[in-house]
Amino acid sequence: MCGIAGYIGYREAYPIVINGLKRLEYRGYDSSGVMLYDGKEIQLSKTKGKVSDLEVITNKEEERKKGRIGIGHTRWATHGVPNDINSHPHVSQSGDLVIVHNGIIENYDSLKKELISRGYVFQSDTDTEVLINLIEEVKKTEKCKLGKAVQLALTSVIGAYAIAVFDKTKPNELVVARLGSPIAIGIGKENKEFFVASDASPFIEYTKEAIYIEDEEMAIIKLGKKIQVRKIQNDALVNHNVLELQMSLEQIEKGGYDHFMIKEIHEQPKAIIDTYRGRMLPDQGMIKMSGIDDHLSKFLHADRIIIIACGTSWHAGLVGEYLLEEFVRIPVEVEYASEFRYRNPVITSKDIVIAISQSGETADTLAAIKLAKSKGAFVFGVCNVVGSSIARETHAGAYTHAGPEIGVASTKAFTTQITVLSLIALKLAKEKGTFSESRFQNYLRTLELIPNQIEQLLNIDATVKEIAAVYKDAKNCLYLGRGFNFPVALEGALKLKEISYIHAEGYPAAEMKHGPIALIDENMPIFVIATSKGHYEKVVSNIQEIKSRSGKIIAIVTEGDTQVKEIADHVIEIPETEEAFTPLLTTIPFQLLSYHIAVMLDKNVDQPRNLAKSVTVE
Repeated sequence: MCGIAGYIGYREAYPIVINGLKRLEYRGYDSSGVMLYDGKEIQLSKTKGKVSDLEVITNKEEERKKGRIGIGHTRWATHGVPNDINSHPHVSQSGDLVIVHNGIIENYDSLKKELISRGYVFQSDTDTEVLINLIEEVKKTEKCKLGKAVQLALTSVIGAYAIAVFDKTKPNELVVARLGSPIAIGIGKENKEFFVASDASPFIEYTKEAIYIEDEEMAIIKLGKKIQVRKIQNDALVNHNVLELQMSLEQIEKGGYDHFMIKEIHEQPKAIIDTYRGRMLPDQGMIKMSGIDDHLSKFLHADRIIIIACGTSWHAGLVGEYLLEEFVRIPVEVEYASEFRYRNPVITSKDIVIAISQSGETADTLAAIKLAKSKGAFVFGVCNVVGSSIARETHAGAYTHAGPEIGVASTKAFTTQITVLSLIALKLAKEKGTFSESRFQNYLRTLELIPNQIEQLLNIDATVKEIAAVYKDAKNCLYLGRGFNFPVALEGALKLKEISYIHAEGYPAAEMKHGPIALIDENMPIFVIATSKGHYEKVVSNIQEIKSRSGKIIAIVTEGDTQVKEIADHVIEIPETEEAFTPLLTTIPFQLLSYHIAVMLDKNVDQPRNLAKSVTVE
């Protein structure tokens, strides 16, 4: 959940590392720091706060910016409060070794006690300072080189990590390693420069070639030489294919928008098209998905499908449950990965597990995948990042092709995940015979219209902004939906909580009378999804119950609705579509609403407090 950026080569390292940290700041922004080596001295700058605060410090002394090797870090705090001392990079007691670290060392306390008994004194409260001193102690006692010291030290570590380590006695070398947290290595021409980062965004303008090391692997990076990757446990050499990066610099810039979140909201029509392009072929009356085609029998004969995910991806999974059960008539369960992995679930070889994650690095989801595989289940991954851990760990899968999502609050990840789940459900429905050919064709044509309908829906931005101004000072909000739109109510509430810090809860509309109705008064905004398809009359009755208790009603309705308009305080219209696809439309107003409220409250929209984009620790 922290961001690592590093460089070794012939360029000045500082601008590369500092700009890399800015691009990785979505991964953590409690504190930041950078280490540069100028050939003589280690220059260390770090501070509580954002990368911009770090720049204030480095700009005071040009000496702090010199050097052609550097590592930097932007932190999401685990061990130790966010402050200057706990910020990374951390230096070993001798001052020779420097480390940046993403993850958690679970047995740090016992390691620390042992190191203290050997004379080590610690300056910070972090597990990372323990790790760099452990590496130093191994290097000293075993009289070995840095790479071997890192390898031996990590065999004593319990936990998760992505690390980059520098030794000033070996100034042309970096050592990186990972277990449970991602690390990418960018490769310059003729191995004359290398880049290290938590993802490829920090070095995309310098190289399109990269490798992603796997769990329990380490890489020794030396200028002018081919990267050497080894297994940590047995020292075996590993061959890695060099991947060509697909993202572009334009994709990770704001492109004229004030925030990444609003940019990504507006990117959803294109993202959905990119998700179904080449897969959904309405003219041919078919859906092609190799991850399904190659394992079709497993899906068609599965006893049940278990969807595992966290956060927004879990909400997408709930929509998937409705889609798969409605279309394919296969029992579906949706599980929080963080609970699934610890409760000894009943899984058999006849189960399909679908794991959903935007980043493809979510720690709990990865652990749940490994558990499901150990019990014989077939695991299908849905993620956005090519080459991510989940993409590699699953038996098969489908990328969402949403492009980089920088805003911490997921938007296009949600709609593209639903799009992939819709394609899976439609394909299986046709193959299983639960859909007639005419119904299947109708759904293909309807899904094809969704991007244009979202484009149309984005034109309501001014209306949503007016509604946001009315309710920006609310202390509590309720979001209500039924059927396919119950998960959208949950997602709408989550978005508001994430970026505006207003307490909000999502409920099935009919459950309101089983408790939440006690909260309703004239100060309570209630956001209700009341589309024409999907229990419309029942939802209207729920709205009337709210109105009779003076609640403020903001309703999302289908174009042309008249009944709800007479009751609600505010109405937002969406284009008509099949009920199964309404979540792709109803979520848009909620995204815009959360965004505008957060902006009006002067919150940090892209980097909300205490949150990180990719949750790579438990």
